[in-house]
Amino acid sequence: MNKCMPIPRPIPTPIPLASGGRRSCFAGSRLAAGFTLIELMITVAIVGILASIALPSYRGYIVKTRRAEAMSELTKAQTVIERCYGANFTYVGACSPATPTTTPNGFYIITAASAATTYTFTATAAGTQASDTTCATMTIDQANQKLAFDASAAAQTVCWNP
Repeated sequence: MNKCMPIPRPIPTPIPLASGGRRSCFAGSRLAAGFTLIELMITVAIVGILASIALPSYRGYIVKTRRAEAMSELTKAQTVIERCYGANFTYVGACSPATPTTTPNGFYIITAASAATTYTFTATAAGTQASDTTCATMTIDQANQKLAFDASAAAQTVCWNP
């Protein structure tokens, strides 16, 4: 016997559920018990589209952020060699830094070229930072001239301006 459809009543009375909700006893109605496969696939597609947009943008931001390490190490080396020049009036000898060195996180390799009155420090992208083709090398010299070059050795102006 059907508990939802008593014979004397033309309109069925909903049966209360144990959870406090109500369920309809009309033919063809069903209780929503979860998500359908189509709903899940649409959600997965939306998440995939958002990830395909966000991930490259995030990676580009990380590459740009790591350039600060090169700028910091280059200016630190410049400060040390200028202090030594103030005492010795030459950039060679005791003032010449031991190079090549790697930055603390290993994203750049710092090299130096110095003469009696000139020097140039160069930071070259290494490791995972080698994917930074826009600012592959960054340099600074005794005149505080800051230059940057991309992977094809073309000058770039965006590298020293974060």
